[in-house]
Amino acid sequence: MLKNLLLALATGTSLTGAAFAAPLELEKDELTFGFIKLTDMAPLAVAYEQGYFLDEGLFVTLEAQANWKVLLDGVIDGKLDGAHMLAGQPLAATIGFGTEAHIITPFSMDLNGNGITVSNEVWAEMKPNIPVMADGRPQHPISAEALAPVVAKYNAEGKPFNMGMVFPVSTHNYELRYWLAAGGLHPGFYSDDNTSGQIGAEVLLSVTPPPQMPATLEAGTIYGYCVGEPWNQQAVFKGIGVPVVTDYELWKNNPEKVFGITAEFSETYPNTTKAVVKALIRAAIWLDENDNANRPEAVEILSRPEYVGADAEVIANSMTGTFEYEKGDTREVPDFNVFFRYNATYPFYSDAVWYLTQMRRWGQIGEAKSDTWYAEVAKSVYRPDIYLEAARLLVDEGLAQVADFPWDSDGYKAPTPAADIIDGIAYDGKSPNAYLDSLPIGLKGAQKVVGTEVRG
Repeated sequence: MLKNLLLALATGTSLTGAAFAAPLELEKDELTFGFIKLTDMAPLAVAYEQGYFLDEGLFVTLEAQANWKVLLDGVIDGKLDGAHMLAGQPLAATIGFGTEAHIITPFSMDLNGNGITVSNEVWAEMKPNIPVMADGRPQHPISAEALAPVVAKYNAEGKPFNMGMVFPVSTHNYELRYWLAAGGLHPGFYSDDNTSGQIGAEVLLSVTPPPQMPATLEAGTIYGYCVGEPWNQQAVFKGIGVPVVTDYELWKNNPEKVFGITAEFSETYPNTTKAVVKALIRAAIWLDENDNANRPEAVEILSRPEYVGADAEVIANSMTGTFEYEKGDTREVPDFNVFFRYNATYPFYSDAVWYLTQMRRWGQIGEAKSDTWYAEVAKSVYRPDIYLEAARLLVDEGLAQVADFPWDSDGYKAPTPAADIIDGIAYDGKSPNAYLDSLPIGLKGAQKVVGTEVRG
């Protein structure tokens, strides 16, 4: 009875008072979505709390997951209908790196949002290598060149320099590797026989779940990490570490998480899929509208234990347009978290291609692939067609503006200029092999990792 009443309300007038067109005929209306306790799961929480799922006739349960593998397995085996995912997960699963399954994404959840943090001890050793501004504060962005002498010292003393990232196909793994390599430090290769990712590494990277990053750093098990918020700011609040660079400084407006579902789900429940995407687009609009005016409310929502469960003050430190590096060194970073601006929610093929190039660069893709292969994989996983169908319905209902969506896009962003990337190397998603060849550290051409050597 209650469900029918709620459905009648949802399909008549929205909780925000907007008049609705005839609802989609949903093939499935009770859904369970998974997430990891990070601030970039916000579109899911907002779509739930603002009633956007209900407006679509969807009865959604949101469930925090223990780690990224459990989350992916849940989507594959059907325990979860969809999830907040690492962008690399649908791609890796589809090409058979790790668990094999055809996962797609009709919605990108955000841009930026990550940082790299080091322990106080490492920061003290890095600091003499960092230029300062007129006021004495460190000049940003900070290059990994400042870390290189510290790593050399540790290795000479027989202490492996360990850093944490959240998953082998995470943005965080690739961003940490990118930063290290841009500063001349080798983060190691993967091979078909060795999936540690530490072949030939000067810095040893290993998996640590996001909420455990600060404690693992404090225990001295790792000397630094790359993670999403609020776990960089948590290190500042606890007084145990210093964020040295944000991913916005690594690559301006880089792609981050996605919403992932199986291809089978999208084919079996096409209207339900569109309804979910509609609700998520509305949530993203709400998060960014009026110059982030809703962010304080979003912070309160995310601070609840059922979502991120960190102190609101910690979450607000980055979600409301600032970022704190050293304690007291708070700087304006209005685009640290972007949920809708700059077509953040559109699943661009060029974003998918970048992740695939990083998999190839570090040996997770063991053999050379053609540019056509990269394009075909991207198109099999990233689904702007579904996204635009959902967006069109929102426009028709008066809930979104025509100008907010890239209707005529071919699925590729304009090339990212060299000035927007920390190593000064431009990125063009239509030329993945030329891009790989331009990177000084990493596999290129026909090179392959055999044992501990790069051949070819």
